[in-house]
Amino acid sequence: PPSSLIAPALANGGYTVGDFMTKREDLHVVKTSTPVDEALEMLVQNRISGFPVIDDDWELVGVVSDYDLLALDSMAGCGLADTNSNMFPEVDSTWKTFREIQRLLSKTSGKVIGDVMTPSPLVVRETTNLDAAARLLLETKYHRLPVVDSAGKLVGMITRGNVVRAALEIKKKAEGA
Repeated sequence: PPSSLIAPALANGGYTVGDFMTKREDLHVVKTSTPVDEALEMLVQNRISGFPVIDDDWELVGVVSDYDLLALDSMAGCGLADTNSNMFPEVDSTWKTFREIQRLLSKTSGKVIGDVMTPSPLVVRETTNLDAAARLLLETKYHRLPVVDSAGKLVGMITRGNVVRAALEIKKKAEGA
C-alpha cells in the first residue's frame, strides 16, 4: 500500500499539517451561492478537482468536488460513474460520453453550490500531526481535507499531493543529515 512508503518518513519529526498545507491565500474557494456553471469553469481553468465552500467570514460550510458538480452519480449506466472504468473509453463511446456530459451540463443551469455540496465535511487542524492526516487521506476516499482553526474558519487544505511532497522533503533531509 502507498501508506507504507510515506508513513515512516512522516512518523518521525513531529511535523504538522500546518507545515505542508496549501495556505488559504493560495486556495480557490466557492460560496453556497456560487452558480455551479461558474464553479465548473473555475475547475477547468485552474485544473483542480474540487473546492472548499465558505461563507462571507471564511467559515467552512462544505466541500464540493467535480463529481458533485457534474452530478456524475446520475450517469450510472453509461459507464462514467463506475470509478473502476477507464475515464477515456474506446473511441466509439467517446462521443456518447461527451454528449452525456453536455446533457448533464444542461441540468446544472440555475443550480448553485449549496444544492450540490457535501455539508459538514471531515476536517483537520493546522496542529494535527501530519502522519494522522496522511493516514486519513491514504486510507479513505478523500483526496483533500480542509484545514480549519478553532473557530471553524478555513485556513488551508491538505492534499495527497502535499503529503507525498512532505514525505519526499523529509526523506531528503534525513538522507542529507
